[in-house]
Amino acid sequence: MTGTTKKGLLWAMVFFLICSGCASIVSKTDYPVSIHSTPEQAAFVIKNKKGREVHRGLTPASITMKASAGFFQGESYTVVFAKEGYEEVVATLNATLDGWYVGNIIFGGLIGILIVDPATGAMWKLPDDLSVSLNETAERKNQQASLHITTLDRVPRSLRHRLVPVN
Repeated sequence: MTGTTKKGLLWAMVFFLICSGCASIVSKTDYPVSIHSTPEQAAFVIKNKKGREVHRGLTPASITMKASAGFFQGESYTVVFAKEGYEEVVATLNATLDGWYVGNIIFGGLIGILIVDPATGAMWKLPDDLSVSLNETAERKNQQASLHITTLDRVPRSLRHRLVPVN
């Protein structure tokens, strides 16, 4: 290799390191998030930090969402779960700093820290899943423990052995 080729290769490497963001290279900006509830088949609505609805569906589901809400701003989502006979549950999904963003100290330099990763949103990540448990409403609990009165002729013969006399 000639001296000019070596210099050109060295300048290309320096340019790549200066202009790149570590998280932008290694990480991503959109993340799949699994949404679960107990019991399943709960309706959910996801809104971003601006209050805009970004998705609605039934659990279980997997949704791809943006981790960034803008330059140097991680996204925050509010997820409202609802199911008949159960109390509504509100949960949040918050973006956190991606560990690869710190790699800019070694690989990406100031351009990666201050411009590339914040602009692309790659400095943020979202959790892999969100799981909630819904509690039954008092009305539903009362319905399950309710007393039903009927006449003996309406009880199938196969179930009569389970009857308990009441005085």
